[in-house]
Amino acid sequence: MTVPDSSAFGPTGPGPGSGSAGPGSGSGSGSPVRIDGPWIHRDVAANGARFHIAELGDGPLVLLLHGFPQFWWTWRHQLTALADAGFRAVAMDLRGVGGSDRTPRGYDPANLALDVTGVIRSLGEPDAALVGHDMGGYLAWTAAVMRPKLVRRLVVSSMPHPRRWRSSMLSDFAQSRAGSYIWGFQRPWVPERQLVADDGALVGRLIRDWSGPRASEFPDDAAVNVYRRAMCIPSTAHCSIEPYRWMVRSMARPDGVQFNRRMKRPVRVPTLHLHGSLDPVARTRSAAGSGEYVEAPYRWRLFDGLGHFPHEEDPAGFSTELINWLKDPEPDR
Repeated sequence: MTVPDSSAFGPTGPGPGSGSAGPGSGSGSGSPVRIDGPWIHRDVAANGARFHIAELGDGPLVLLLHGFPQFWWTWRHQLTALADAGFRAVAMDLRGVGGSDRTPRGYDPANLALDVTGVIRSLGEPDAALVGHDMGGYLAWTAAVMRPKLVRRLVVSSMPHPRRWRSSMLSDFAQSRAGSYIWGFQRPWVPERQLVADDGALVGRLIRDWSGPRASEFPDDAAVNVYRRAMCIPSTAHCSIEPYRWMVRSMARPDGVQFNRRMKRPVRVPTLHLHGSLDPVARTRSAAGSGEYVEAPYRWRLFDGLGHFPHEEDPAGFSTELINWLKDPEPDR
């Protein structure tokens, strides 16, 4: 296995951040994660932990799962669009991030997927349409395989199927290089210190570097400051990195081999796969092969000129594609 340069997380820079307010206010209420808006903030219990959610609207449940280095607020545009379209839109903070519990363990994808399905049950719903970006997409793939009865439809953005991700990272040098930050995460403590150094400055650089040239309004300074501040909450950096450490370190371990075998089971719910054509983190070639793991209507949509955050770089276009597909009674067309 070739490990490319991971200088973005090299052993330089100051020590850990203080976890104090950091740049920007991020919220009218003063909270770095419970940001004011038309949504309602509350906590739900699931899978032995407490999870913060932002909720808006009534109708069929759509559960939104964020990626790295973000939290629930990444779905602010989709929350309002989905609610206006007649859905109950809920964006949750994953374990260890935002307003959710930071537990000492439980960051393997199988357990994190049970967090997701546990939240569906705690919300009193029989099932949900899962929408996941980046790591949230990885967990959405996993939940659709592990608990298919709880997943009505699946939408994944900027993340290949877990088996496709694994094979691409190991055999495709271009994808391995694109994911070099994940290799850099494997060292102890250094990545955490770098993520919070200078009030989360690296978070801002990653978001800007991973966005495409077509993004005219994102990332602006205000949005970047919100993400920087959220990453500086104590223990968030460590908890955000732990799933990536498991993904690499478990490759040759029995638990990782077992998970990879489990993910051979096909996804049997209608699936929409969204991707930015200029995504520098998850290459289009890596993501595009994921349809082989879906034995259900599968639709691939490539957003020209967008990078790793299509739902924020072109929120109107992304939301339109998402809502039209969720409302389509024949998604195989």
